[in-house]
Amino acid sequence: MTSHATDKLIARLPKAELHCHIEGTFEPELMVAIAERNGIALPYASVDDLRRAYDFADLQAFLDLYYQGMNVLQTEEDYFDLTHAYIERCVADNVVHTEIFFDPQGHTARGVPFKTVLDGIAGALKYAEARYGVTSRLILSFLRHLSEEDGFRTLKEAEPYLGHFVAVGLDSSEVGHPPSKFSRLFARCREMGLKLVCHAGEEGPPDYVREALFDLGVDRIDHGNRAMEDADLVADLARRQVPLTNCPLSNLSLCVIDRMAASPVKAQLDAGLLVTVNSDDPAYFGGYINANYRALAHALALSPDEIRQLARNSFTAAFLDPLDKVRHIEAVDAV
Repeated sequence: MTSHATDKLIARLPKAELHCHIEGTFEPELMVAIAERNGIALPYASVDDLRRAYDFADLQAFLDLYYQGMNVLQTEEDYFDLTHAYIERCVADNVVHTEIFFDPQGHTARGVPFKTVLDGIAGALKYAEARYGVTSRLILSFLRHLSEEDGFRTLKEAEPYLGHFVAVGLDSSEVGHPPSKFSRLFARCREMGLKLVCHAGEEGPPDYVREALFDLGVDRIDHGNRAMEDADLVADLARRQVPLTNCPLSNLSLCVIDRMAASPVKAQLDAGLLVTVNSDDPAYFGGYINANYRALAHALALSPDEIRQLARNSFTAAFLDPLDKVRHIEAVDAV
């Protein structure tokens, strides 16, 4: 299959995105515009200077800039504009369903009310579904470098708005903050009827994936790369069909892999894992979902059937009603 034919197939396939942080879609142009609107000075002389700063040696270097950019967001309009800009990227890439992380602790800790954040994001998603037909789910993500007690306080603050999100997640600095640190918090979220997802095995060891799977009982593993180092764990993931949300360009940008050909996605497909392709923090990592599909397909010489399988997996792994999953998968098979 030629490169052109591969790219054309990827563009035509309907897809779901299951691992995208809305704060990580903050393109430099929009960041500068919102900073000016809110009278906030950024330590960069131009948009180009800011974009040049989007070059990272590891996860922590990225997080430092990520939180700095987050400080620009102040009003409901800011969150609406940020989310609407991401949805327009979804439309361009034929993403018909998206499940978006947001980090309330990164906003409330600096005085932005939870309701302001949620109203801006949810308002844009509602508008997007009406205008573009893109459906969505929200995932409240806890920051793992903070304490479990801080997570409980955030959950308490979120309780009046539970109808707005379908799951909780765990992100931020992975090493030194194992999933088991949040076992009581995740057990409480499960009691409240929420789905559970967890970043694990991006930089952390296979044991972090194991903890997320067995101690927290998650419904999806975000990243999960290093699970491939443990054959028994791979067998468990395959047997249980617990989805993995792989993020190829993110892995490359953060030096989780040293080249795209080292991505575990093909090996995960071959092992029968329910792996999906996602963009993570696309403004910082150089590409939205189609760019991630293209990078993988070319580097790993994926076949058309493998590319289609990744698109099917994205709907199988989504928090959608069964009939909606069937409808979307039939649309993939029709391409």
